[in-house]
Amino acid sequence: MGSPHKGNNGKSTGSPLGASAPDRPLKICLFTYRGNPTSGGQGVYIKRLSRALADLGHRVDVASGPPYPVLDTDITLHKLPSLDLYNPDDLFRMPRLGELTDPVNVMEWLGVCTGGFPEPFTAGLRIWSFMRRNARNYDVFHDNQCLAYGLLGIKAIGIPTVATIHHPITVDRDVDFRSKPNIVRKLQVLRWYSFIGMQKRVSRRLSHIITVSEVSKDDISKEFAIPPHRFRVVANGINTDVFHPVEGVEREENRIMVTNSADTPLKGLRYLIEAVHSIRKNRDVKLTVVGKPKENGAIEKLVKKLNGQDFITFTGRIPDEDFSTYYARSTMAVVPSIYEGFGLPAGEAMACRVPVISTTGGALPEVVGDAGVLVRPGDAGVLEKAIVDLLDHPEKRERLANAGYERVKRLFTWQCCARQVTEVYREAIDAHR
Repeated sequence: MGSPHKGNNGKSTGSPLGASAPDRPLKICLFTYRGNPTSGGQGVYIKRLSRALADLGHRVDVASGPPYPVLDTDITLHKLPSLDLYNPDDLFRMPRLGELTDPVNVMEWLGVCTGGFPEPFTAGLRIWSFMRRNARNYDVFHDNQCLAYGLLGIKAIGIPTVATIHHPITVDRDVDFRSKPNIVRKLQVLRWYSFIGMQKRVSRRLSHIITVSEVSKDDISKEFAIPPHRFRVVANGINTDVFHPVEGVEREENRIMVTNSADTPLKGLRYLIEAVHSIRKNRDVKLTVVGKPKENGAIEKLVKKLNGQDFITFTGRIPDEDFSTYYARSTMAVVPSIYEGFGLPAGEAMACRVPVISTTGGALPEVVGDAGVLVRPGDAGVLEKAIVDLLDHPEKRERLANAGYERVKRLFTWQCCARQVTEVYREAIDAHR
């Protein structure tokens, strides 16, 4: 069901909270401060959840800053332009004079100039301004982990407000902090993550928070000092239109695959590279990384040190339609993350009927269950042993591949996710009355 209005100034008929039927379609504003699906799991979340909610009959609009999500044509996108200073095609550009006549742009530019990450804060101001003009068009506002002060302004307008927190960003900060070699670099990390204080203060004032796993709920509750009863656990779905078994593709021997934000320490790619490098002392194993390392970053330096160009292929970005073929060619998939709030890469590999080795970092055991091999995070040695064991036992690989595929079909669909999210919306609306 498509959205009947376009643009920022559409009119609604009557109060959106006036109808009381418990199963009536809702008017939903989904917000993400950056939404391109290639930017990570949060972009995927917006794209897939908006589709599934619309399929249930709700009217869904998405508001986003750049990079913008690529949505289905019946989902209205409201673009909230920013300076987009982290655009890799024009990184840290000098704003035009006309852009700096906007006070929000000035705050964004100064934040970047001083080593911070101001996007959540400034995006919060922009979405607050948008909702002030458009509040009467929506029954509920759903924030995707921006958690900016602007959300409190939206609550004050009178719109029931729900937020998704995928995992506590404090985990990213702490892993990044420990990985830096000196105090100057460590202080830069603390400056970058200074927005976390805002996110903690805002999230404590929200009555309904969605998170994607029991581990995330417990960790966010502890890290952000939020009572557990405010959380609703709703597992992500896996897009089986993209991730599915492919027939007629020959599976290669000794080919390992990982999808990874290469230079994010939390993703643990270096441990997998070290494990594969060690395995190559005895057999010709190859590693495919769907992603690309930063130039002169930690992963690129490690690859050069280990002559990894001889056994690692970095694909860069690939089209959605190619993922299942890459998986079909791989002997196994490995998820080496130190922590995952949910663990989409594990679920996506399982949906392709590929055997999975995963760490126990964060919520990954909740996704993998008994349908994969689980090892402790941050340990190249245990990864190596698990990989060698699966390479040596093809019957075990086949059993795990089938078990993972059935688990995804049973537990992780976007339709199920959307139904549960809708229940949270209705709770928030009822609590608001």
